[in-house]
Amino acid sequence: MPVKPKLSQNFLVDAQAARRIAAALGDLAEHTVVEVGPGRGAITGILAAQARHLVAVELDRELAADLRDRFDAGRVTVVAQDVLQFDFAAAASEAGELLRVAGNLPYAITSRILLKLAASHAAIELAVLMVQREVAERVTAQPGSRDYGVLSATVQMYGPVESLFDLPPAAFSPPPKVHSSVFRWRFAPRFAELGVEETGFLRMLRQVFAQKRKTLANNLRAAGISQKAAAEALAKAGIDPKIRAEAVPLEGLAALSRNLGGHALA
Repeated sequence: MPVKPKLSQNFLVDAQAARRIAAALGDLAEHTVVEVGPGRGAITGILAAQARHLVAVELDRELAADLRDRFDAGRVTVVAQDVLQFDFAAAASEAGELLRVAGNLPYAITSRILLKLAASHAAIELAVLMVQREVAERVTAQPGSRDYGVLSATVQMYGPVESLFDLPPAAFSPPPKVHSSVFRWRFAPRFAELGVEETGFLRMLRQVFAQKRKTLANNLRAAGISQKAAAEALAKAGIDPKIRAEAVPLEGLAALSRNLGGHALA
């Protein structure tokens, strides 16, 4: 099948990498897996053989039709749809269990897909995802590192992440101009544990990381919090007002959120 440049696809051709991705999902014999962007089916064939059921979500209708022709409809359901519109909750309900997710995520919308998965956390047990290496570095970064930012904090609020392995451009056809990385994300949201409300805390994260080179105090003021209220909340949380958000662990940011209380962010 010819490459379809209209969607800027980079198809995985490294068979060993495909096997490693499937293995990272664990024993699939009694589980339903959702594969994001199966493309030509390099991982699909392995998952179809191992999983109780596989749901392959493919935007390209021609590729989706090819997958339907190749795989048994009793074991593989091919959904020709944008994954950003896919209903993970409905899929989990139909499966009668939490889902496992695998995918080679399109570079252009990687962050949006990660946020979609986060929003669907109640339906997902774990995910093994291939992304641009720089994105994986941001997702798995720890507080205090240069790569730690709002994406790191947001993803990690929904559960621990771990880097698995890297892939060179030659693992794909056509080869991209960047390296890729695979990471595993186990869904275990921390909002209740840290005593914060989900929507409000995520809004605060966006505000305190809005300008990474600014201090927490300055980002809070830019978000509409008075200097006095910001200073009091930071002091109660035990956070130096001159520190940047990238240096503060999730526990500290949660304490800040709790101490901001009724002070609404812009």
